Amino acid sequence: MRRIVTGAALLLAVSAVEASRAQATSASALAWMAGSWAGADGRVEHEEHWTAPKGGAMVGMHRTIRDGRMVEFEFLRIEEQKGGLVYLSMPNGRSPATPFTLKTLEGQRVVFENLAHDFPQRVIYWLDGDDLRARIEGTANGKERSMEWRWSRAILAP
Repeated sequence: MRRIVTGAALLLAVSAVEASRAQATSASALAWMAGSWAGADGRVEHEEHWTAPKGGAMVGMHRTIRDGRMVEFEFLRIEEQKGGLVYLSMPNGRSPATPFTLKTLEGQRVVFENLAHDFPQRVIYWLDGDDLRARIEGTANGKERSMEWRWSRAILAP
């Protein structure tokens, strides 16, 4: 009887690990990022918009407005690919997109990484209360560097 109980417990543990891995490869695990987000830092406004996960992907965009003019934009997407989720970044529309593979996904915090990229090497998103936070980090010219954003849910005006 003890062997049956131990075997059942082991089977449940393996099933839980497999379910966790399956979730980590599903864009639906990032549904908490979906929506329109905005924040300001002095005269600079930042917006980030993410579609809900559908068809194995999320599509996003970021734009930075300074003194009423767009000064930067970025096309983004997160896709389910063989082996896991991949964050694809196209700053100022540059093609091809730079891929960052999923490193960790814990609750409402996700880290993507590409150690071969010049800067950044890591892209991180997390929920902080009702706010979406993002951080890019890595090494540039031999020095540690990072940038961070904080956005609240936005209501889009025409």
